[in-house]
Amino acid sequence: MVELLSNNGLEELEKDNAVIHDNDFSYEGYQVVRGEFFAHLFEPSVTLTAEKVSVNAACIRKLPNTDYVQFLVNPTEKKLAVKPCLETAKDSFCWTTLGKDGKRKPKAISCRIFYAKVMNLMGWDPTLRYKILGKLIRTKEDLLFVFDLNCAETYQKSNAEDGKNPRKPIYPNEWKDQFGVPVKEHQDITLVSIFDDYTVFSINKEEENNDETNNNSGYEEESDSDS
Repeated sequence: MVELLSNNGLEELEKDNAVIHDNDFSYEGYQVVRGEFFAHLFEPSVTLTAEKVSVNAACIRKLPNTDYVQFLVNPTEKKLAVKPCLETAKDSFCWTTLGKDGKRKPKAISCRIFYAKVMNLMGWDPTLRYKILGKLIRTKEDLLFVFDLNCAETYQKSNAEDGKNPRKPIYPNEWKDQFGVPVKEHQDITLVSIFDDYTVFSINKEEENNDETNNNSGYEEESDSDS
């Protein structure tokens, strides 16, 4: 069991009668709610839509000195990596653009052939929009983002005439009558991490606070129209 509170913190709660002791509590019947059901405003993500690919603002902020990257695909494990590189590196391209305020912003990159190949690899519908969350990892030699294409969030356009909520999420049919997987099964799954052997970097709280007024990712991003 992960200890989330220090002994002193737990003692303070007990003094305030904020803790109810229940030795009969059981996780039986509980499901761990899928992360896909929540907004991920500050987590790195990559989006594929309308024959274009782009990362979100979180990726750009995590690598403030990177202007050029390479895309790498593992077709067997169905993973996508975004690796910083020099402008002179073969197959590099610029992943940012400057906004009117002079700040670096993600750049939507046209990629008709790459887009088609990913759609074919994953069996995806090219008319939909796919967003994949990722992690910034450090290997022995490099720092790069890794995205698991198997865990893509899928969105379709709405026919709403007022333009509100133009994108609707699409989830597998088996998710319809459940919130997530049972607690025991979830614990077993988390023992096997796809990011084993790497150091995983998360966005710290200070960065999250700074992002609140500027970030357009997550469900806010889902309401944007295609460029």
